[in-house]
Amino acid sequence: MLGFVQTATENELVCTQFLRSLMERGLDVSRGVLGVIDGSKGLRKAVDKVLAGKALVQRCHWHKRENVVRYLPAGRQAEFRRKLQNGYQQPTYEKAKAALKKVRAELAPINQSAVASLDEGFEETLTLHRLGLFEELGRSFKTTNCIENLNALIGRRTRKVNHWRNSEQKHRWLATAVLDVEPHLRKVQGYRHLPRLRAALHSTLKIRGKEVA
Repeated sequence: MLGFVQTATENELVCTQFLRSLMERGLDVSRGVLGVIDGSKGLRKAVDKVLAGKALVQRCHWHKRENVVRYLPAGRQAEFRRKLQNGYQQPTYEKAKAALKKVRAELAPINQSAVASLDEGFEETLTLHRLGLFEELGRSFKTTNCIENLNALIGRRTRKVNHWRNSEQKHRWLATAVLDVEPHLRKVQGYRHLPRLRAALHSTLKIRGKEVA
């Protein structure tokens, strides 16, 4: 874990300043990075502003799926949750896109708001597929589970504290919790394929005419 910030919401200003602080401390994005994020508009804008031309975004499948099905009647949610999950689990970009477009066609006569939710950020939910690395790295990077799991581990060490003297105490407590958690973190699934991810990011960003090296 490289850093944290106290904030009430993931707004663009806070996220932008946070990412810039990581850069100022030496975070190297010159060879390209993959940002795995939920649907936070503030965070997405911050990535564009600070990492422009140096990052591809993978949108979280879990958040996207749940955002879509929440527009549907309770009796149809499980059905479309399965269909969306099946679409995202397809091994190639072409197969995943075709399966999800089929789901979109089925949603169209039922709920246009669900369709709009599926369309929003559609291509960014398939970034790993486009890079040809979904089967190798999808388990770790198709969702925000990496950070969610970390949050859960930190929560076990902080949630029983319900009174803080001041902001500094919060900062120190959280930093201590992170240091306590870090030795127990495991490598991401498919970590041996990370060099291929770096090469794919570099190649894709260059193709777009945005040199990263």
